[in-house]
Amino acid sequence: MALPRGEQAADLVADRARSGHGLHVSKPLAHLTCAIIVRVARLLLVLLVMVACSGVSSSGASGVLQVVAGENFWGDIATQLGGTHADVQSVVTDPNADPHEYESSTNDARAFATANLVILNGAGYDGWGQKLLAANPNQGRKVLVVADLLGKKSGDNPHFWYDPHYVIQVADEITAEYRSLDPADASYFDQRRAAFTTALEPYMSRLAEIKQRFAGTPVGSTETIFVYLADYLGLRLISPPEFMQAVSEGNDPPAAAVVAFHDQIARKAIKVLVYNVQTATAVTTNLRLEATRQSIPVVGVSETLQPVGASFQDWQVRQVMALEDALR
Repeated sequence: MALPRGEQAADLVADRARSGHGLHVSKPLAHLTCAIIVRVARLLLVLLVMVACSGVSSSGASGVLQVVAGENFWGDIATQLGGTHADVQSVVTDPNADPHEYESSTNDARAFATANLVILNGAGYDGWGQKLLAANPNQGRKVLVVADLLGKKSGDNPHFWYDPHYVIQVADEITAEYRSLDPADASYFDQRRAAFTTALEPYMSRLAEIKQRFAGTPVGSTETIFVYLADYLGLRLISPPEFMQAVSEGNDPPAAAVVAFHDQIARKAIKVLVYNVQTATAVTTNLRLEATRQSIPVVGVSETLQPVGASFQDWQVRQVMALEDALR
């Protein structure tokens, strides 16, 4: 005779229990299993928090900040300020190339994608950098655009590293970014910032000497690279602005500006001619040759560190020493 369903189920459980295949779990075993699960969950949570925190302050297990600078003059300053706690990669380093015409590579893209901090000049000088940022998003990455820091925009003179006041502002901001990314080492970055001030002293002293002796001296420049420094030194830069702007942007200067510039040289209205060694054109080369024929000293300045590997301050000191000798 068929058993009721309830009795069938009871017999089935009993049979499984007798055969060793029962589904019943004792209460002590259940409590032990729950305890293990809770402990594992807590361990996983701790590990996740540790990974998240390490990603905020650095990339990789080394604890060293990964920094990318669009140009090596900002990169060298970032290196001096970061010391052993920052690994800085500079993108534009070729002393024989025009930085305005740089084309980025896949290596640059990878560096931008994994960086903790990216430093760009801005004001249209390194537009390729903005494209790399957009193409390689990273929510944990910080970006310092020097032009934005200084309240400048595209179309303004982008040669900010030739203004000592601006250099100091940028150094302060880089240090602030380092402190934010790695708060545990804030005092170390403060020490590096103080050391950089000391390293700049020969440069600042030379500038002060030139300003004291030669302020008001009329000078010429083939492009806008010298505008900020001339203003800082109190020199009278009388070259046609339209000429300097056009050459800086890679365009042909207006004919009237070319004539006016040649006239200044022919009349020896300027005491020194400054030119950009990385953006020479036929027009600027002719001006240099004419200045030499008129016994007007010619001084070359560069857009990137020369020689490669030189510190920012050593590079600048060599250039201002050449300028001072020419002014004499």
